[in-house]
Amino acid sequence: MKRWRKKPDVHQVTDARPSLSADIQRREVSYLIKMGIRTICLILAVVVPVPWPYRLLFIAGAVFLPYIAVIGANERGMDVPPPTFQTPEANQSEIPRHRREIGS
Repeated sequence: MKRWRKKPDVHQVTDARPSLSADIQRREVSYLIKMGIRTICLILAVVVPVPWPYRLLFIAGAVFLPYIAVIGANERGMDVPPPTFQTPEANQSEIPRHRREIGS
C-alpha cells in the first residue's frame, strides 16, 4: 500500500512583499498628496469668501488631514495581500530538534 504524500507548496514570486524602498516611496507619495490637499483646504478656508458651512468643511479638512496622513504613512505594507501558501503540518511522530536529548 502506497502512502500518498501531500505535494509541497510552491512559492511564487508574486507572493513576495515589495521592497522596502518601494514601500517607503509609496507611503511618501501618499503623505505628500494628503498634505497637499490639506494645504489647499487651508488656503480655501482663509482666502476664498464662501458661506460658513463650506468654510467649516475646509477647516475640518485642514485640521484632520495631518492625522490621517501620518497614520497612513506609518502603515507599512498594508496593501500587500497575505501569502497564499499553507504552513506544512508537523510530523507528530518525530521529536522536535529543540526537545531532543544530547545522547539521542
